Amino acid sequence: MANVKLAIIYYSSTGTNYQLARWAEEAAKEAGAEVKVVKVPELAPKEAIESNPAWKAHAEATKDVPTATLADLEWADAIIFSVPTRFGNIPSQLKQFLDTTGGLWAQGKLANKVVSAMASAGNAHGGQEQTILQLYTTMYHWGAIVVAPGYTDPSIFAAGGNPYGTSVTVDQNGKIVENAEAAVKHQARRTVQVAQWVKNGMQQ
Repeated sequence: MANVKLAIIYYSSTGTNYQLARWAEEAAKEAGAEVKVVKVPELAPKEAIESNPAWKAHAEATKDVPTATLADLEWADAIIFSVPTRFGNIPSQLKQFLDTTGGLWAQGKLANKVVSAMASAGNAHGGQEQTILQLYTTMYHWGAIVVAPGYTDPSIFAAGGNPYGTSVTVDQNGKIVENAEAAVKHQARRTVQVAQWVKNGMQQ
């Protein structure tokens, strides 16, 4: 039985979604998946990044994290996205990356990918759920199989109870408010498990 290949694709300016991605990576590897953690290309000008100390520090700390490519999407059996909300929608950095996937989509190479998503915002009603749902709209166009956590584990309630995907609130000090680590790890394990079912079924 071949291992599931999981791409964790994130965008993070000050580190929140990078942390979510790393928690997901840890759980997915424990579940037996082969995992890549990759970041989408940054579009913000250097001046904007350097004007924010936290953003500048995080950019420097993650400079060696590989940048996401279309090859990563083609390689993956499953994909977990993690992004901050931008006015209730996905960041332009991820949108730009998704907009380059037309060629793979046209060839049918994104169909049946197992996908799930996580999000963050600066307050409890800052658009986290809407951001995840906006992202899933693109996934439906791909013909992907969306794996939401629903309420399949008690950890989801401790993390705020978002059934669409783990989402967090970040305080003014950049700290995650919710107890979200267990929920992220459950979501990652669930994504890998469903991807394994799909992969096994397609090999019959």
